[in-house]
Amino acid sequence: MRKSDPPGRINVSVSGGVATVEIENPAQRNAMTQGMCLQIQELMPQLAADPDVIVVALRGAGDTFCAGAPINDLASVLLDPQPDGTLLDHLSAADAAIAAIAKPTVALVDGACMGGGWQIASACDFIVASERSVFAITPAKIGVIYPRLGIERLLRQVGPATAKYILFTGQKFSAARAREIGLVADVVPDEEFEERSTLLLTSLTKRSRFTIHTLKHLVDQTGPNAPELDRDWKIAWTAMTASPDWEIGVSAFLNHAKPRFAWTPD
Repeated sequence: MRKSDPPGRINVSVSGGVATVEIENPAQRNAMTQGMCLQIQELMPQLAADPDVIVVALRGAGDTFCAGAPINDLASVLLDPQPDGTLLDHLSAADAAIAAIAKPTVALVDGACMGGGWQIASACDFIVASERSVFAITPAKIGVIYPRLGIERLLRQVGPATAKYILFTGQKFSAARAREIGLVADVVPDEEFEERSTLLLTSLTKRSRFTIHTLKHLVDQTGPNAPELDRDWKIAWTAMTASPDWEIGVSAFLNHAKPRFAWTPD
């Protein structure tokens, strides 16, 4: 990297239906700069529209997932002044861009996942972590309030009391503890992390895309303030009978064969 280049970048590669999005900022433990947040915002709609991409995997370069936002550049990430006098939260905009993808998204956390790094990981459908990974959400250690989008998601995942404990203490906790309280879907032995992550992502590319896309939408819409959820369920139920995947899946099951699902997004 030349001295004039901004620190950090988002790398992407696509292979076998899997888009691997890599957070790389080694000088700052993969902290998300404003520029990196903007790259995420630009990249995610492209992956959503790419027919070669079935699954999106988010990971950090090296032995750290993401240390959040750079402390010495926190204001430019969370409180960027705009010409109209408002303040733009680039981290939450990146979060929203990840969460908006209809395709399945998986955060592969291997190493430290701190603060805003957890928010970015939690924007994915679920997190798979190596045993050595550690987590912390630390606003009380630096006198800030983390973005609403991440805090509300934390509250939904762990409940009010545990969310307050995590936020007030800022303590680090293990991947095993993260799974116990609902932040992590699975914890994998360190030496098996790469192999099992690859197997997981490959398996997702072979599942019914109709099922995954539809259930992702319905699960994400479920909540106390979802007035259109009944309508969405009716639409989904009708769409299921029209999808080719129903007959393909049932036939494959009865014939002890592996299904080759045919439904693709519009």
